[in-house]
Amino acid sequence: MAPHMFLLILSLHTWIAISIASSSDITSFVYKGCANQRFQDPSGISSQNLQTLYSTLTSQSATASFFNATAGNPQLTTSLTGLYQCRGDLSNSDCNACVKTIPALVQKLCGGDTIAARVQLDGCYLRYEVVGFPPASATALLFKQCGSNRASGSGFDSRLESALEQIEKGVNGKGYYSGEYESVYVLGQCESSLGSGECVNCVKSAAENGRSACGDSISAQIYLQQCYISYTYYPNGVPGSGTGGGGGIQTGATETGGGGGQYNTQKMVAIVIGGLAGLFLGIAFLLVLRSAFRKKKEKHYSYDGW
Repeated sequence: MAPHMFLLILSLHTWIAISIASSSDITSFVYKGCANQRFQDPSGISSQNLQTLYSTLTSQSATASFFNATAGNPQLTTSLTGLYQCRGDLSNSDCNACVKTIPALVQKLCGGDTIAARVQLDGCYLRYEVVGFPPASATALLFKQCGSNRASGSGFDSRLESALEQIEKGVNGKGYYSGEYESVYVLGQCESSLGSGECVNCVKSAAENGRSACGDSISAQIYLQQCYISYTYYPNGVPGSGTGGGGGIQTGATETGGGGGQYNTQKMVAIVIGGLAGLFLGIAFLLVLRSAFRKKKEKHYSYDGW
């Protein structure tokens, strides 16, 4: 195989591997919500409108992180309204990759004729309902997950409180925030339709739900109708942050719940793949140099023979 072809194939395989690692992270399933009622129009217009809505939302996700749309005549009960939103740190291509997986999931998890549905993945969510469907409050609790690990040392409550306050400050005027405070990694996001003040209030409500429902769990994910938060405490410091440990706060063994463990596992996989790719590219480069040196040497010997 020619050296330049080897480099091209290796680079392609590396890019595919990293893309798969990233994709498997953002499309990890979190929860679903499915209405019990089904479309009531025998003509199938509602189903057609749903497919139109899916098409509009998935195509828009290639250029925008949030979009809402209506399919059908808004005056008729066969019309539907829906939206998607991607996590604030995703690129347009990752957003599109995430959103376009959801319609098939709705079909599988809820059926293709439910009048309202919502599917939340790690990197995005999509929801729709028939026009006139009773709206939920922005702060209605949809899903929560508390980590099984508990903090047993003193100081965790005040540390978590301060970390959650960072979310409230960070989303103000931005709608998305991620960061860390004293070994607690936090993330929060509001639906883009919310105003700045509404967003802060929603995140505060999510934080209150987290404190009430999860207590001294060192990780949690709290999803409300129009915002969500997650947090994870790392006793040895947030991976990749360069910070130290948790100041004497003790925890149990392996963390099994919450929002950060899986995300950082995927990041670690991508880092390992990237490191191996760099090693192989270095070897390939040396092979190219060796081949070039050999050809030069052979050419030199040929000239000497004349």
